[in-house]
Amino acid sequence: MDRSELCTEQEIATLVYGFYDRIRADAMLGPVFNTHITDWNTHLQIMVRFWSSLLLGAGTYSGTPMPKHVALPGLHADMFRQWLALFHATTEELPNRLLATRAEEYAQRIARSLWYGWQMNNAPNSLPSELAHV
Repeated sequence: MDRSELCTEQEIATLVYGFYDRIRADAMLGPVFNTHITDWNTHLQIMVRFWSSLLLGAGTYSGTPMPKHVALPGLHADMFRQWLALFHATTEELPNRLLATRAEEYAQRIARSLWYGWQMNNAPNSLPSELAHV
């Protein structure tokens, strides 16, 4: 299947906006995100470009998310698990099941990568712990 057949840009926007609505309302993650994101409109537009680049090969995102995430203080594995749980709750509501499955696969990889990167930068003398599959 051609990636352009996977979903539309509007479906990606629905995923991104729905997910971040959950993030912002979440007792654990909301305060972290709301402290570090001062312009939600811009952030959401960037996230739509990010996910469009992953899912559709749109090439509209250019950036390096790792440095921003490893600089955040006090992260722990439960935060990444909660991020994945909220992402899963969002994809469960998507009518496009192929999009939901593909986005879930990417989300698992993203969470794992960011958690490893955070640990390696913030606890370099410890072996990184794994995130249990959510």
